[in-house]
Amino acid sequence: MNPLVKRIVTALTTAALVVCALIYLPVSVVLPAMILLALLVQLEFLQLVAKRYETMPIVGIVASLGYFITVFYYAERLMSYAYIPRTFAVAVFFIALAALFGKSHKPMEAMSTTLLSFVYIPFMLTFFMLIPVTLGMKWLLYIIAIVKISDMGGFAFGKAFGKHKMCPAISPNKSWEGLAGSVFASCVVSCAFIPMTGFIWYKALAFGVAAALIGTLGDLVESRFKREVDVKDSATFMPAGLGGFLDMFDSLVFAPALFFPFL
Repeated sequence: MNPLVKRIVTALTTAALVVCALIYLPVSVVLPAMILLALLVQLEFLQLVAKRYETMPIVGIVASLGYFITVFYYAERLMSYAYIPRTFAVAVFFIALAALFGKSHKPMEAMSTTLLSFVYIPFMLTFFMLIPVTLGMKWLLYIIAIVKISDMGGFAFGKAFGKHKMCPAISPNKSWEGLAGSVFASCVVSCAFIPMTGFIWYKALAFGVAAALIGTLGDLVESRFKREVDVKDSATFMPAGLGGFLDMFDSLVFAPALFFPFL
């Protein structure tokens, strides 16, 4: 099978499984699964960073797990977001104490990398989980659809027409033609969701363009991290060259947090 077709089929199959889980499973089941997935993404990121820098993976995972449990316990019972910054501060304090009094040989480096993993993955993905809890599952499906279909559009257009490189020093395969494909695919899907979202057409297009740009930025950020530690994929267990958990979520890290206030 053609590699491009194989990758698209694999991505669509994975997306279909995710959509079915989000539609047919209750939030009480989906939320713990999301938390587990976020922790796996964070662990994968820490393993990536550990190829060059000192990290504290156990400390990072424990801080994130405590953060998630506290945030979603209060979010469900009190519907108050005031606990997010408080819990964030406690997690940062915990990581700082572990770096100061732990067995790390480079405490400044270990604290920096572990704190980066916490802010970059669990904290940002908090909004990915808050959306189904507070706004409803349909909005999470909408965001996943416009961002991930944007990825597929960018990959397909880039492979077929990509001649003008966007950021060759960061991601050699990214092209301006691919970005145009990302915007096109995202806008088409966003407009297809109008009956569900109730958006006016220009608002649907605005969300589509924003999703493509934010998703591309998320992908470039991860590519820059991988280039610094000299690896191609964060992991290799996904078929068709899709990488690992971090490669699957890189484009979704920023979008939910930036879209949340507008939804």
